[in-house]
Amino acid sequence: MYSSSAPNFSIHSIRPVDLAAIAPHAAGPTSMIPMVVEQSGRGERAFDIYSRLLRERIIFLGTPVTDEVADSIVAQLLYLDAEEPEKDIQLYINSPGGSVTAGMAIYDTMQQVRPDIVTICYGLAASMGAFLLSGGTKGKRMSLPSSRIMIHQPLGGAQGQAVDIEIQAKEILYHKSTLNHLLAQHTGQPLERIEADTERDFFMSAEEAKNYGLIDQVITRTPDAPELVTANR
Repeated sequence: MYSSSAPNFSIHSIRPVDLAAIAPHAAGPTSMIPMVVEQSGRGERAFDIYSRLLRERIIFLGTPVTDEVADSIVAQLLYLDAEEPEKDIQLYINSPGGSVTAGMAIYDTMQQVRPDIVTICYGLAASMGAFLLSGGTKGKRMSLPSSRIMIHQPLGGAQGQAVDIEIQAKEILYHKSTLNHLLAQHTGQPLERIEADTERDFFMSAEEAKNYGLIDQVITRTPDAPELVTANR
């Protein structure tokens, strides 16, 4: 069973800190992010919240899936695999999807690393986000109750000479076939149903996604089990 105990950070405070004061190269419109400030005998140490959560084996996919995002997540997965191959990794997903090839890089790495991958949807897992959600370790794919999950076929377009359009069309059909077969494998649904359901945007609630086979569990709090998710076995 999974419980929702928050990691024990042993921290002094969590507060917004201007990254420009700590790392000038990080300054920009998104430079204000929560920082975890820890105290020790030598003074204070500040971590951005995502780095601190990484120490608890928690990774966030909270953006569209791009090559840069894939590089970051793959690197984190490989690091945690090398650090402790027997402990689960939690991947929180709130993503509208994005690049198929970037998403497949994340997916392939999820399948190759030794730890079990606990996938948790919060907010929205759409398109490639939903595919990655389904690609977690069987029995450890979850969603918060108000989340939405959406699957559809790959999107694409082409212009130029007829031969160029034909090449791009073949590539889109290749990705469509690959994703449909993998979704059928992960959900247990017949391939024919996956093909029909992904012809258009197919939205599901968390409970509907569970019944469909995309996830295994909807996370809820109960009086006798107040904790939410603990991934490590």
